[in-house]
Amino acid sequence: MYLDCHALADLFRAFARRMNDERDYLAELDGAIGDADHGTAMAEGFSAAAVALTHNASDYASLRIALTQAGRSFLNAVGATTGPLYASGLTRAGLAMPEEKQVPVERLADILISISEGIEERGKASPGDKTMLDAWLPATHAIRDARAEGAMLVQVMERAAAAAAEGAEATRGMVAAKGRAARLGARTIGHLDPGAVSAAALIDAASEWVSAAAERETR
Repeated sequence: MYLDCHALADLFRAFARRMNDERDYLAELDGAIGDADHGTAMAEGFSAAAVALTHNASDYASLRIALTQAGRSFLNAVGATTGPLYASGLTRAGLAMPEEKQVPVERLADILISISEGIEERGKASPGDKTMLDAWLPATHAIRDARAEGAMLVQVMERAAAAAAEGAEATRGMVAAKGRAARLGARTIGHLDPGAVSAAALIDAASEWVSAAAERETR
């Protein structure tokens, strides 16, 4: 099974659907400790990236170019802090891909790791700062651990999704140290970080996409 530009576009459509489904919930979470725009930012950013990939999938010379364009489209659609963070992550993911039109689908895990690394480098946050990294980093650790054990991609992604969900839930007990929420200090305890929740939802969507693709392959 391979990941090409058309499959990548399908994955990003899955991301966009999930973010649109979660839009109101993310806005509610962000409204408690931020400015209530995170749901809109994520939905619009991934919708823009999905549209760009879908309309141009046949024209991209490589996955590297496709992912880089996805990052640009996200940034053009989202001016808030989320825009530069995910644009950096997607750009880094593009640079991690070879200049080829398709790769083994197992490289999807590398894309997720690179997104996390790009976000970490751009945002300068640390684990426990109550940010999206508190979901992304556990997911990447789970990916590496599962791969080291020789797990198949479906299991790798399931473990990544579970780790991300656990990480997002753990933000409830953290004090925000970054962004607008940091102004509230200890008052952020008891609230989930919307960025971590959206990250966990994305990783879960990727896991579901992989499972569905694997099922189609066996028919």
